[in-house]
Amino acid sequence: MSSPYLIALTETEDRVLAARVASGRTEYRDRLRAQIILEAAHGESNAAAATTAAGRRLEALSDRPRSGRPRMHGPGVRAEAVAMACALPAENDVPLSRWSCPELAARCHVVVSASSVRRWLAQDALKPWQHRSWISVRDPDFAVEAARVLDLYAGIWDGQPLGPNDFVICSDEKTSVRARCRCHSTLPPGKARMMRIEHEYDRKGALAYLAAWDVHRGQVIGRCEDRTGTEPFARLVEQVMTAEPYASADRVFWITDSGSSHRGQASTDRMRKAWPIAYLVHTPVHASWLDQCEIYFSVVQRKVVTPNDFFDTDQIRARLAAFEIRYNAIATPFNWKFTRHDLNGLLKRIDVHQNRTEDHLLAA
Repeated sequence: MSSPYLIALTETEDRVLAARVASGRTEYRDRLRAQIILEAAHGESNAAAATTAAGRRLEALSDRPRSGRPRMHGPGVRAEAVAMACALPAENDVPLSRWSCPELAARCHVVVSASSVRRWLAQDALKPWQHRSWISVRDPDFAVEAARVLDLYAGIWDGQPLGPNDFVICSDEKTSVRARCRCHSTLPPGKARMMRIEHEYDRKGALAYLAAWDVHRGQVIGRCEDRTGTEPFARLVEQVMTAEPYASADRVFWITDSGSSHRGQASTDRMRKAWPIAYLVHTPVHASWLDQCEIYFSVVQRKVVTPNDFFDTDQIRARLAAFEIRYNAIATPFNWKFTRHDLNGLLKRIDVHQNRTEDHLLAA
């Protein structure tokens, strides 16, 4: 019997339905629905259920919304799991360093699966099994010293803009770059195989890599030394200051951390005595993240050093020297975005955190 319903398909709808019927990848239920609608549209016999589906046109090919399985746990159980995740295990007398989802599930007062706990924590972006390190501000002159560095990055010194013949350099030392000669040669990547590095190795020595990063020009000058110290640092300074454009500069500002190679007023005096146009500027204690040379060293670590597969220290020296040439050919200044305004906001947040900690200790 012909369908009593008149179904008029557009060319696009007819083509889409025919393709779904012919496709071997379409689910059987979708192919069946599409075939029913096509038959009804072409005047063929049709089941009563297909009549309702045809009235909804292409939309009928999708499943209707389902209620799904009812929730097994109420909001109270979820709140309990989240509250535990936001507390240290020691606060609950649990001998663990960090929470895991199975541990949290086991601590709930009702039976809960670890997957449920994982889903709840994911909705609140909580990962108590992860951690990150941080260090508190202990330098009493942190604000002043950090602001001075940030001003130099912004092209300012003592409230005045830097001149066109002034330069800002960040310098640092990367210690213990080790040569680990593998017992078997490294294998390159292959089909469905990562590069393979032999686990066992022979130690062939180590050296230090000293670098000077020009903040505004985006160029680096480096050298390798057997060890760090005042004399190796002085040789790096000489290497830079005798090269152009620094040899003809009006002022060259050297930003360094407070490491032993260039610590305190004595290092500042040595610098000015040897190079009158050089100004040594220290970052605050435990604030090496303010030194842009650390960013360059992170690039070196990823692209050159890891996995320390070198025959000897001579190969390290050659590799680092060649990388400097390659890097300087394409390098640009880092897009430094942390400003004085950000620094003030950071210091305010630290003050709030310290005040809360003190109040908590007093209350305890």
